[in-house]
Order: sequence, then structure tokens, then C-alpha cells
Amino acid sequence: MAIHLWNIRPGKVLKVGSISLMEAASRKSSRSLKLINIPLFILRCLLLIILALLLAIPLWQKRLQAGKVKGWILVPKENLQESYPKFKPQIDSLTNAGYEFHYFNNGFQKSDLRQILAHLKDSAANESAQFPNYWHLVNELDTLVAPTLPLYIFTPNQAIYFTGEKPRATLNLHWQTYIPADSTSKWIESAWINNNNTIRVEQGESKPSGTSYTYTDIKSDDQPNSSFNVNVSNGQATIGLKSVSRQLVIVDTTTLHIAVYADNNTIDAGYLKAALQAVNQFTQRKTIIKQYNDPGTIPTGQNWLFWLSEKPVSGRLLQQTRNIFRYEKGKIVNSGSWLSDNSVFSVSLQQGQKIGLYKLIETSQLNNNTIWRNGFGHPVLSVQRQAQTNIYNFYSRFDPAWNDLVWSNEFPGWMMKLMVPGKTSATNKYDKRILDQQQITPGNVNQTHAVAIKTTGFANLSNYFWLLLALLFLAERWLANKTQTITTNG
Repeated sequence: MAIHLWNIRPGKVLKVGSISLMEAASRKSSRSLKLINIPLFILRCLLLIILALLLAIPLWQKRLQAGKVKGWILVPKENLQESYPKFKPQIDSLTNAGYEFHYFNNGFQKSDLRQILAHLKDSAANESAQFPNYWHLVNELDTLVAPTLPLYIFTPNQAIYFTGEKPRATLNLHWQTYIPADSTSKWIESAWINNNNTIRVEQGESKPSGTSYTYTDIKSDDQPNSSFNVNVSNGQATIGLKSVSRQLVIVDTTTLHIAVYADNNTIDAGYLKAALQAVNQFTQRKTIIKQYNDPGTIPTGQNWLFWLSEKPVSGRLLQQTRNIFRYEKGKIVNSGSWLSDNSVFSVSLQQGQKIGLYKLIETSQLNNNTIWRNGFGHPVLSVQRQAQTNIYNFYSRFDPAWNDLVWSNEFPGWMMKLMVPGKTSATNKYDKRILDQQQITPGNVNQTHAVAIKTTGFANLSNYFWLLLALLFLAERWLANKTQTITTNG
């Protein structure tokens, strides 16, 4: 903005007859602090001010008022057809008492319940692949609604709707739940050709009490008497339940190739191969496990390469192996901690089954790709993606002197979770587990200072400031070009 203040005025030219009698003098310029192009200067100042406010995230503080409304009735839109009949007397009573109806979905749209009910029988149930997170919605409500306003929520109690950390809110909540009618489900999780050249099917079944998986082997002559349909089209086999014709799963006919390079750690390789063979016996997948003493003889195209060495993996294997599990090298430190798998961490602690961890390769890495960790949260096994290869970095060893993993009953299970593809995202829609009311109801924040803060809400003004910034920028560019044109023509 200094260019608007620093004004160098050119000297005036005077016409004289002769300059022979004039003494030489130093050339002087006239300088003065004077604003020029004031409108342009103001626009640029405003641009900087608006940009600074945007970086600060502008919020408008407003007081939350319950107003004349006695309260809200909240029901998820996708479950209204089933929820209303289950709580009809209470919902009708609240509606007659002057309670507003809002959908328990993002935005909490207000609607006329009587008009909705008039067409409810004619409308089909809204089946959605998306499952809203009711706890996230409670957090959103906590920023919009005054703590004195009664809120009556009617929802299913299936666990799939409650993920993450249970919230704490300053809300006047009255939450009632029910078990949906479709409280059981069966589906095929995966299928593959096993060692006996029969089809092994992993079938899932979910009930309010929990989810379980069973394994069934199907022979060609057993199909008419089984609950499965097997079809072959264009050389690809698919399988589905006879009771659910729409859900088909491709039968995996490939063979799993596993290579183990032990280097000088032959005892480690023995423990690992025993765990891998246990996994193979349980899953019955076609698997070839082979140990190599010379890395140059390891064929490319392996599904898994367990590199039990601190030597670097060759570029040939890095580029042409799908998954590489390798020992990390570095400073060895003593660790008086335990080893945990993320998926069983809490269960292991509750049952007292801690896997001792005695030595660890020192690392400062803390990332979201940690698979196994110690009791302090530091990674023991992490994964990174490099081109088409998943590289698993192991900061311990398959050695009883380093940890108790190789002696633990958990070892084969951890290896199976690592190597066998996890449950598909489609599994979620079959999940019928339920939570009890105590698990669902958010905690109540009763502190005085929290209630005082809750009586005021905040509206984010960033979108308005972005619009204002764009308009000011266009105005500045237009005025700058216009000023330049006038100066050039003048």
C-alpha cells in the first residue's frame, strides 16, 4: 500500500532564451506523502481485511431460544414407516400437545407429521445403503438447540447406527428405541476352492445378540440338497444363497503363494511357518508355503513374502510382490510392555491376556497405518503402500527373546487377519447387533459453565465472507484496469 502514499511528482519544464548565464544546480525532485487512487486503495485494504477474517474463521454468536415451541419429536426419515406404529400413542400425544416434528437426519428438517402420515401407508420403505450416525447427530443438535427444550427421539437400537465415541451433551433428551422387524440376516461373506477341490463357503449370520460365521464345503453332487446356488458363466463361478437370489459372490479359484526368506533367522522361520500352516488348515485355501535360502531363487508374483532379515529387499521383489513383511533394522531397546492387535486390544486387556514385549527396534513413527502396537501406542507393525506393493514393517522379531507372540494362541489368528482379506463393506448392512439403552443414551453435562456456554450458538459466516472477497476482488481488478487506461491515455 506504500505506492499509494509515496508520490514522486515530476519537475516542471520552463522555456528560457539562454541558459549560459544560469549556474549549474543539482537536480531536485519534489516528494510528498499524498494518497493517490483513494478508491483503489480502500478496495485493496478491504481485501486484506476480509482475507484476515477468513483465516480467523468468522462466527456469529446468537442466543439459543426455546421460543414458543414446547419441544421436538425426532424420527429418522428412513425408519419413520416402522417407528411411528411402535410409538403411535406417545407421538400422537406429543403432537397434540404442540411438539414440532423434525426428521432425525442432517439438518433436522421440520415437517408436518399429519401430512406425512396421510401418505405414509402409500409410500414404500426408504431403503438406503447409508447408515446415519445417531451420535454425530446428537453432537450437531447440541450446537443448535437450547438445553431447556425437550427432545423426544425414536430410533432403532441397532449397533450400526452408533459408531465412534458416545457423546456428552447439555440436551433435554428422551430417547426411546426398538428392535427392528428384520432382526436377523444371513449372507455369503466369501467363497473359494479349497485343498480338496471343493467350494468352501464362509457364511455370516447376524442377530441382535451378535454376529457369527460358519464354514461349509460344497461338492458338486451336494448342490441340490444344499442351501446354495452355484453357477458358472464365462469360466467364472459364482455362488449365492437360494433364499437371497440377488446376492452373489465370486468363487476365488486362485492359489495363495507364500515365500519365506529366513537368512540367519531359521528359528524365527520355524515359528512363522507353523502359524501359517495353522491358518491354512483353518481356511482350507489353496496355499503353497515355501522357504528359500537364496533370495535370488524366489520367484516373482508371490502373494506374500516374509523377509525375516535386516538386509534390503531387492528391487525385483519389491516391484513384483503384492505383500512384503520385513524385519526393520535399527537400535534395539528393552521394552517392558505388551503387544496388542488393534482389533483385539480391549478384549485382551479385559481378559488379562497380555502378550509380553521385551525388545523393540526404536522408531519415532506414529501414524494411522499401525497394525500392531505396544502398550504405549508405538508401532510394532505398520504398513505402507509403495507402487503396487504393501510393505509391512515389523519392529520386533518372531523370537521368544523379543516377545511372547510365537507362544501365544493369538499368533495364528493375528496372521490370518493380516493375510486373509477383511470383511467387505457390504457386511455392514447385514449387521443386526443391538445396544441396550444405557449404551445408547449420551452422557449429560451438568456443569454450570457448560450450560452457560450452551445458551449461545454460533453460525459460521465463512461462505458469506468468501462471496464478499470474490466481489471485492472483481471490483479491484476493474478499477485498477480503468485507472491504468486513464493514465495511459492522459
